[in-house]
Amino acid sequence: MQTNQSTSKYQEWLSPEIIHKATLNWLSEIEFIRDEQLFFDDLIKSYTIQLVDSKHFKKSKVIVDELKAFDKETNNILKEVKGHERALDILVDGIDQIKEEEAYRKEHLRLIIDVSNFQNNYRAIKKQVFKLIKGIIKEGKQKRLLV
Repeated sequence: MQTNQSTSKYQEWLSPEIIHKATLNWLSEIEFIRDEQLFFDDLIKSYTIQLVDSKHFKKSKVIVDELKAFDKETNNILKEVKGHERALDILVDGIDQIKEEEAYRKEHLRLIIDVSNFQNNYRAIKKQVFKLIKGIIKEGKQKRLLV
């Protein structure tokens, strides 16, 4: 019961301006993540030979598959956040639509969690990519030193 009361108070506190700023911030971050994904695609293409090497194949296949799935997830959450931004009119149109406004605020609270989870998952995949490529680069340098 306490949770419902605190959630209700938080929902009331969410002004259209705060929701708008948060949504624009999410859009910016998600667009940046999409740009980074293009960079990772190019990076992976640059190291394809090393990634298919038997030593790295299993790990690189898992990471590449995760990146592909995450690309779809990025597009989905981007569409969802854009739709949420467009629907902000419900709060500022001057018409009292209590149920719709409450539903919109509840959706915003859900998106806070979804976007946060999305960002955390992305950071984890990003770390895996960098760790894998870093290991490949180190190996290449060591091989050149030995030759």
